[in-house]
Parts: sequence; structure tokens; C-alpha cells
Amino acid sequence: MSWLIMLLLLFLLSLASSDINQGGFSFNGYLNVDGIAGVDSSGLFSLTNFTRQQEGHIFYKNPLQFKNSTNASVSSFSTTFIFAIVSEYPALSGHGLAFVISPNNEIPGALPSQYLGLFNETNVGSSSNHIVAIELDTIQSKEFDDINDNHVGIDINSLISEASSPAGYLTDDGEFKSLTLISGDPMQVWIEYNGDEKQLNVTLYPINIPKPKTPLLSMKRDLSSCMSVSPPPPMDGKAKELDLSRLPKIPRPQHDNRGIKQLQKTLAISLSLSGLTLVLVVVFGAVLLSRKRRFIEILEDWEVQYGPHRFSYKDLFKATKGFKEKEVLGRGGFGRVYKGVLPSSEIQVAVKRISHDSMQGMREFVAEIATIGRLRHPNLVRLLGYCRRKHELLLVYDYMPNGSLDKFLYHLPDSNLNWTQRFKIVKDVASALFYLHQQWVQVIIHRDIKPANVLIDSEMNARLGDFGLAKLCDIGNDPQTSHVAGTLGYMAPELTRTGKANTRTDVYAFGTFMLEVACGRRPIEARASPDQTFLADWITDCWDKGDILAAVDGRLEKKFVVQEAELVLKLGLLCSHPVAAARPSMSSVISYLDGVAALPDNLSTVIKTQEFLGESDDGLITERNYSVPPLTITESFVSHGR
Repeated sequence: MSWLIMLLLLFLLSLASSDINQGGFSFNGYLNVDGIAGVDSSGLFSLTNFTRQQEGHIFYKNPLQFKNSTNASVSSFSTTFIFAIVSEYPALSGHGLAFVISPNNEIPGALPSQYLGLFNETNVGSSSNHIVAIELDTIQSKEFDDINDNHVGIDINSLISEASSPAGYLTDDGEFKSLTLISGDPMQVWIEYNGDEKQLNVTLYPINIPKPKTPLLSMKRDLSSCMSVSPPPPMDGKAKELDLSRLPKIPRPQHDNRGIKQLQKTLAISLSLSGLTLVLVVVFGAVLLSRKRRFIEILEDWEVQYGPHRFSYKDLFKATKGFKEKEVLGRGGFGRVYKGVLPSSEIQVAVKRISHDSMQGMREFVAEIATIGRLRHPNLVRLLGYCRRKHELLLVYDYMPNGSLDKFLYHLPDSNLNWTQRFKIVKDVASALFYLHQQWVQVIIHRDIKPANVLIDSEMNARLGDFGLAKLCDIGNDPQTSHVAGTLGYMAPELTRTGKANTRTDVYAFGTFMLEVACGRRPIEARASPDQTFLADWITDCWDKGDILAAVDGRLEKKFVVQEAELVLKLGLLCSHPVAAARPSMSSVISYLDGVAALPDNLSTVIKTQEFLGESDDGLITERNYSVPPLTITESFVSHGR
């Protein structure tokens, strides 16, 4: 469930049956290989390599039948294989892998990292997958309730394991012996299903000992509903033992030895030369070493958790052509963003190069790593990885060819951003914010929602990015921070006074964002007439005059859906209400935008009543002491997720 480390699979498999026609087989060229997987002539199967965020699959080409009709029971079967995970950084992590029984010999749309090349964010957990997998997992994903970062699990249609255990085996005396999956040592796995007892057993052990009598995992479960029917005859039986003498040699990383060998060679030459030559060699070696150090990176304690996401500085230097000025996509408060093309995969990326002369820069960097690096949502910019070198911090994102939304709103005079696109952008960002506040395993406060941080992909979908100010909180805790952060015009009144951010301050910024998208102007326009300086006030004045649509961007030439435009303007005013408790949750915002719920009848009164009567102990307006009339619908104003 990570990206950086190479995994090598030694796969000699024999599936249960008395003969080939009854389902027993071994891999003798009958393979379907996709992704970055490969097979060499020695019988070595390589599922992944050093390419990041890619997956590899190796399937047996011909279908195998586990039951002979839709309502039939699954026959008994067993299989065994030997694997080794060879890690570039054994102290950190390595790629996970899974043995899979799938209805097809390909898995389209599957994602790497925490999805193990089996599922994606939309189908994980669906019973229609018909997938049974045994995962050998090297990363702990809280999203899927992993027990640790070195475990074996039985997965059925999901990555939340039905049963799991730390990697290891039980001796005949009942003693548990732990194993490290990323040790690089070959290990054998047996997967056995008893069709009569409806029991699935998984056994893991080193290849230098006999198979343990007691399996590591044993689960009672009828697999009949999990498997589909295939054409060949059903199989029923016991897999044969593997011939360990036929195992190919396990490759080992070479990079650790190259420096030592070079040093030994240099010393041998040095000792055979005169004193003058020795000095020249030492000087020459120092020059070479200094040049190599140009790309040397330091690994600190906090990076261990995020090690699998790490890019080499050398690759990013090449990708951006040495961080040339002409590759700059944009500039922000903490550095520049460069366009790049990864040398190994030719994939276009955006590289954010952060300045961190102070600890603040480091905090911004760690915040992005700790949040967006683990998030998966179609309306969030995907963080591919990161790099740290000396005082440079770099984040690598998917490249968004259309740039940021503010370019369309303010820097392209002839922008053809029509109403349909604007309304979808509003809904896309709302969906992303709903995910951050209420759908992920932890509550994330973005703290900097504005058009400059909304990127547009090639299909004009909006993606929320720039998590440099994000705040991560456990569900049930009060997600607040006392550090004032954000952009003027998007900061809620209570935030500027107290510095305490929560989900309601995000909603305020989103409300301002909605108004900005609909009206095509910034929240504060110093050059505008006094009655139009503040966007929200101007829209409210238009509403008072009975023509709220007069505030809609004139570049649209009145080509918009009236009901949608009114909804965006009124909902934007409600979300950016100066009283925190009057703002809706993002789940309610989604309901309004999708037409599932209607705005309250007394909305005009609620929005126009903006008198503050006091603050609670935490500096926020409470329902007891604000004068806004209550909404006529039931609304829960919470500052935490689901």
C-alpha cells in the first residue's frame, strides 16, 4: 500500500485438483500481465518496480471454476506460492501485495497505494466486485482499519479485512513467531478453503521450515456469494508442494554497495601512489562527492511515516529542467509551482517548491503531507508524493492543464466560463469540502478556500487543492486552531477576532467563494463604488431592491438558469453569515445544491439580521446569544464530522 519500494514476487503456484482438466495448473506461460508487472525467463515474477503510484497484475489467462452454477456452493480448493518483498529502504516500508480470486483477468480502474491495485474510491466495499483476496500489507491505513503496518488479512470485496493478524506463524507448541514482510526473505503462503466446512485458512511461514500445522488465519465464511461462475469444470482438491530447488534467485538492491565499492577502489589506488598523487585523488574525490551531494536528501523521523511517497530530488530536478523560470506555473506565499515531466514515466506533474527559512514553512509542508497525501476524492487535487533536500521542500501533484479558477474569473478577459460550468464548479468544491468535513476518517479544516486554490482539470472539473494551511482533527474532538490563517475577504468574523478555526469558518469562506463565482468579482473591491465595495453587502442590496440577479456576472449576458443563480447567491449569503451558528453544514449545502432540500422561507430575515450580542467562552457566537431568527427547517450546526 505504498509506492516507493520495489516488490519482487517469486510465484510457483499449484492449484488444487487431481489433474489439469479438473482445474489444477501451474504457470507455464499462460499469463495475463498488465501494469508494471513483468515475468523473466527464470520464473521470477515482478509485480512492481521503482515507479511510484503504479500497480501490476499477473493473472492466470484461463478462467477457473469454483462452483458450477449460480446457487451452488464453492468447491474445496487450495493454493500455495512463495514471495519476497525486496525493499530499497527496509527500515521504512515496501510495496504490499495480494493474492486475488477475481471474476476477470484484469481489474480496470483499480488504484495503487491504499487500494492495493484491487479497487478504487467508488467501488471499494461493493458486493458486485466478487473479489476474494489475501493481502500481505506493509502500510497501516486507518481508512481501512488496518491493525498495523506488517499484517496478513482476508479481504472480501473490500480492503477492510474480514480477518487479519500480524505477519508470522504458529509453532507446533503454539508459540507465535513474528515475520517481517519487507525483510526480503522468501516466505511461503498457503490458502486453503474447505467447501464442506465453509472454512478459509491462511498460513504464512519461512521456506526453511516445514508448513505449520496451525494456520495464521482461520475464518468461517461461505464464499459462494463472493464468486461468480466460469465455463470450465469445477475444481476440488489439494495443491501440491512446491519444489524449492526451482526457485529463482532473489535480486537485491545494488545501490547500497556501489558507494562502498567505489570507496574501496579509490583507497586501493590512493595507497599505491605517491603523497602528491594521494592529495590529488583526495581532492578529486571530494569534488565528486560534493557534486553527488547536490542530490543527497536527508530522512528525518517525521518522514518515516510518509517515506513511500518520497520522490528523489534528482528526478524532480530533471522533470522541471532544473527549476527553470519558464517552467513556473504560479507563485504563492510559500514558494513557486513548476510544471514538470517525470523522466521515468513521462507523466506531467506540478511541483510546488516551498520556502521554509522558518519553522512555519516546515509546518505548512508537513500539513500537506499529513492530509492530502492520504485523501482520495475526485474533486481534490491528488498529491503524488514529496521530496525534501536541505532547506527545500517539494510537493508533487497531478498536473491541472487549465490552471486555477481565478485565471478564468480575473485574468482572461474573454473567458468563456459559462453558467453551467460555474454551477458545476460550485458543486464540485462543495463535494470536496463535504468529504473533508464529514466523510473522511478525520475532520479536515482547509482554512484557505478561494478561487486561486481551486484548479481546473482538462474536463473542466474543479479540484480543491493547496492544503498548506489545513488542520487535521480526530472525529469527536473540537477541531480548532488558535493560529490565524487564511486570506482577507474569506476569513469569518470570529476567526479574525479569536483565531479559532473550525468547519464553520470553512463554510464562511465557501459562501464567499460561491458569491465570487456567480458574480465574477472579488469579495472586496477597493476600486468599486462605496455601495459595491463589499460583495456580500452589494448582493444583499440587490435583493432588497427585488433584483438579486443584477449581481450575476455581466459577462454571462444573462445566459444562466435563473433558479440556479438565485440559489447560489442566496445560499452563498447564508454560508457567509457573520454569525457562525447560522451557517449550514456542508451536508445541508449539498442537499440545497442538489435540489433535495429547499432554502428556508425566512431566509431573507435570517441573512439580513446580523447583530452580535456576545460571545461564548471559546470566542464563538452561540445559539443562546445571537439575535438571528431561527431557521424554519431542522439544521444541526456541528463542528465535527460524521
